[in-house]
Amino acid sequence: MDTRRVKADVHIALMARAPQPGRAKTRLIPRLGAQGAADLHARLVERACRAMAATGLPATLWCAPDTRHPFFTECAKKFGVALRAQPEGDLGARMAHVFAVADGPVLLMGSDCPTIEADLLLRCAGEFSRGARAIFLPAEDGGYGLVGLAAPIPGIFRDMQWGTDGVMAATRARLRASGIDAVEPAIVWDVDRPEDVDRFLALVANG
Repeated sequence: MDTRRVKADVHIALMARAPQPGRAKTRLIPRLGAQGAADLHARLVERACRAMAATGLPATLWCAPDTRHPFFTECAKKFGVALRAQPEGDLGARMAHVFAVADGPVLLMGSDCPTIEADLLLRCAGEFSRGARAIFLPAEDGGYGLVGLAAPIPGIFRDMQWGTDGVMAATRARLRASGIDAVEPAIVWDVDRPEDVDRFLALVANG
C-alpha cells in the first residue's frame, strides 16, 4: 500500500511481556519446555517489531513487567521502536490505557499472530483515512489479533472474558450497542497451542 494514503498520525502499538522462562507462552511449555517457550515468544515479538518497523509508521513496544529487560532494549535498538511500560490492571485496562494516552489513531496488536505483517498493518492504517472508527483483525480462535481505534471507545475492553472463543463476538455486540461499525480487513491466527507451533514453523520455512 502507498504510505501516502495512510493518515500521518497513525501510531502502531505492540503489547508484549519479557521472554522469561516459565512466564512466557506457558501453554506451550509441555511441547517446548520453559526455555523453548520463552525463546519462541521472543521470536514472535521480534517478528512483530520487524513488521511495525517496515511500515515506516511510529511504533511503541509496551513492555511487561517493565522496560528494563535486555530483550526490550535490544528490540528498541534493532527496530527503532519506543519503549513504554504497561500499567497495572487486567488486559482490558492495559489495552484501554494505550488508547487513552494516544494523540491520534492507534493500531494495537499482540505478538502472537505471525501473519500480521507490514502490508496488512498499512492496509489497516489506511482504513482510518477512509473514515473507520474501529478496525479489527479477528482470530480463528474467536479472539482478535489487532484492534485499531480512531479514538477511545468507553467500555469496549471492560469486564471481557479474555482468552475465550467469544471475545470477538462480544466485542461486535458492544460496538453495535455504541452505534459503531467495525472494519475487519482480514482473519488471522495465533500461536497458542502445540499444533500452532508447527504452523508457525511452516510459515517461517516458506518465507
